[in-house]
Amino acid sequence: MDRVIYTSMTGAKHLMYRQETLAQNLANANTTGYRADVAALRAVPARGQEAGTRVFTVETTIGSDFSTGPMTATGRNLDIAIQGPGWLAVLAPDGNEAYTRAGSLQIGADGTLQLPNGLAVQGDGGPIAIPADAHVQIAPDGTVSVKTAGQVAVTTVGRLKLVNPPQEELAKGADGLFRLKSGDPAEPDPNVRVAEGTLEGSNVNVVESMIGMIAAARQFELQMKLLSSAEQNEQKANTVLSAT
Repeated sequence: MDRVIYTSMTGAKHLMYRQETLAQNLANANTTGYRADVAALRAVPARGQEAGTRVFTVETTIGSDFSTGPMTATGRNLDIAIQGPGWLAVLAPDGNEAYTRAGSLQIGADGTLQLPNGLAVQGDGGPIAIPADAHVQIAPDGTVSVKTAGQVAVTTVGRLKLVNPPQEELAKGADGLFRLKSGDPAEPDPNVRVAEGTLEGSNVNVVESMIGMIAAARQFELQMKLLSSAEQNEQKANTVLSAT
């Protein structure tokens, strides 16, 4: 009975966590460049002299799905999608560098390239400033060029900082941005390429996520039934002991 209680209790707890993860993924099914969260569970025996019969359930791997999302042509010159592996560097609110696949760029009030949430896009030399009323072009290697009215020549104003660190070195924050686990900025990778006028969608598989939520709900019900059975068995045992 002891093992049933602890196994069911911890199993139900982490099934609730799995539901939260799946719900988070579904909520971001239409978020540009979103990477789905992944959680896995495993049973671990409790340690201790009096805990030999107890087994806990813990998440063995919590990470992200790094597969590529669907590409959609927008025709907007400030929309970019990274082709293959790679990330776009931005300046996070804490002042540190972070990475994203969301490429819906815009020109902020201060004239710098930004994401829709106001985070400054990083260039090889810092934020990229765009002159007023300039037409922006972004080359496959991330070079940002502008052409103002009445100007014949195209002027290069910077180059997007595109990086491609190993996936195992990346960690996803609560803000949806990725950072190196070491806390250091990643080095630019000249091999990363972008496509202008294109956006990458979320890589969340809606059907799989919904099926996962149904399966997790049924497993949670099973854990609750096991707890109920353990309680009933305990009550019957107390009745038998009281009668003797």
